[in-house]
Amino acid sequence: MTSTNKGTRATIVAVGPGDKGFLTLKGKQAIEEADLVAGFETVLNVIRPFATKAELCSMAYRDQEEVLDYAVGKVIKEGKSLVVCAWGDLNVSAKELLDRVRRRVDHVDLVPGISSVQIAMSRTGISLEHTVFVTLHTRAGTEGALDELIHYLKDARRNIILLPRPYDLMPAGIAAGILSKGVAGDRQMTVFQRLTHDDEQRWDGTISECAAITSEFSDLSLMVFHQSDEV
Repeated sequence: MTSTNKGTRATIVAVGPGDKGFLTLKGKQAIEEADLVAGFETVLNVIRPFATKAELCSMAYRDQEEVLDYAVGKVIKEGKSLVVCAWGDLNVSAKELLDRVRRRVDHVDLVPGISSVQIAMSRTGISLEHTVFVTLHTRAGTEGALDELIHYLKDARRNIILLPRPYDLMPAGIAAGILSKGVAGDRQMTVFQRLTHDDEQRWDGTISECAAITSEFSDLSLMVFHQSDEV
C-alpha cells in the first residue's frame, strides 16, 4: 500500500550495530539536519549526540504506529523534516519498519549502514562468498520458520548466519528445534550478543551445547553455524 500524502518525504537511516563509530557520515549528516528523529529508544541512544536540534520521537513495538503517525503529522502540517532510524543496515532486517514509513509518506530516502552481519563475519573470519544469510525477524508466526535454516544445515556446504527473532525464536530454542528435525548436534556454532557494544559477548560450542543453555539471550543476538572445515 502506498501513501496518499503527496509530496511528503522522510529519510530512513541505518545506524549500524550499536557503536556510534559505525554510523556512516551520510547518516550522521541526515540526523544532524533533521527536525524530527524517530526510532526505538535503544536506537536513539546511539544517535542522540548528533540529534542536537531535533525532536526525538521514541517508540516501542506496541506504539510504533502511533509514534510514526505523530511524526508524519508534523511533516504534513508543519513542513518538518523527518529521519527514522533503524538498527544495522536497512536491507538486512528492517523491512517491516520501511513498509510502515512508506505507507505514510510519498517518498522515502534510504541511507544504508553497517550490519551486525558484517561485524560477525569479521569476528569469525568467514566471507560472504561462503555464507548463507537467514533472518527470522519477519513476524509471520513460528510454523515453518526454521525450515530454511534446516535445509541449509543439512546441505552443509556453507556457513550460515542467522538472525533470531526476539523473543520467541532465540538461540537455545532454535538449537533445540533443529536438533529435533535431525540436524547433527556436533555442528560448531557461535552466538554473538550485542556486537560492538561495550558489553559484547561471544559464545562458541556445538548445536547440542547451545540447546542446553538456560540463561536468556539478548534481543541483539546473532548466530553463526560454521562449515565443518571452519573453526
